Amino acid sequence: MTTADTRMARIEAALSAALAPHSLSLVDESHLHRGHAGAASGRGHFRVHVVSTVFAGKAPLARHRLVYSALGPLMETDIHALSIEALSPDEATA
Repeated sequence: MTTADTRMARIEAALSAALAPHSLSLVDESHLHRGHAGAASGRGHFRVHVVSTVFAGKAPLARHRLVYSALGPLMETDIHALSIEALSPDEATA
């Protein structure tokens, strides 16, 4: 397993444990940011699409806070940038 695979597995595990998602998609977009100052640290750029009942009735900012809270220390060690799409199951099927 590569470092990138291990990093992705840690991120997915943290999100799954905290949010019990109906669906979760994580894309490593680090290759799009080669040469970017933040990429020099070795931390990655990711896009996450997560559907969970914990987002129902919550504003976008509250949803993003839940995602960042779930990732905790990974935001300091593995993730430089994160694009988040966080939906409730009803929103995902609409």
